Amino acid sequence: MSLARGMFHFAHRLFPAKVAYAHCDIPCGIYDPHLAQLAALTVIRMNQLIQGLKRPGPGAPPQEVDAYNAELGRLVAVKEHHAEVCKQELRIFWGDYFKPEHLQQVPDLHDKFWKAMKLASTTRQKNDLKAAQDLLATVQDIAEAFWKTKGAQVRRQPSRQTAGGELVYPAP
Repeated sequence: MSLARGMFHFAHRLFPAKVAYAHCDIPCGIYDPHLAQLAALTVIRMNQLIQGLKRPGPGAPPQEVDAYNAELGRLVAVKEHHAEVCKQELRIFWGDYFKPEHLQQVPDLHDKFWKAMKLASTTRQKNDLKAAQDLLATVQDIAEAFWKTKGAQVRRQPSRQTAGGELVYPAP
């Protein structure tokens, strides 16, 4: 055994590794459902903007049709991106934060996540404001479950964003 390897084994015995839990595998131990809520709120807003687009009528100039198509394409791309951000944030919570013991506090936890993941997929596949609103509501339920497992009371507060809606925060 080399000297370096022997020193490593000695140090490892003196300072054994401890189990750590975090979302980023470093582990930093930082979890917060805020980004998932903002992503879901963005999906709502993109659907609102898509619904508000004025479609060019028959015989519209090509520039008007091109401008409409470009704007629609941008809105759909942003909507799909934020639906995927929402799914990624939820995957981190579901796979890294929540443990079997949390099911005692939140028995329907898996159903909440399954529903949210399906809704996020639906909002990527379709321009569907109702599905986007349902996604936010389900993400809010997950946020409340998260804070419950942390022993925190929660409060819902208006988002004050153009899309409307509420966000879930831990109560002070």
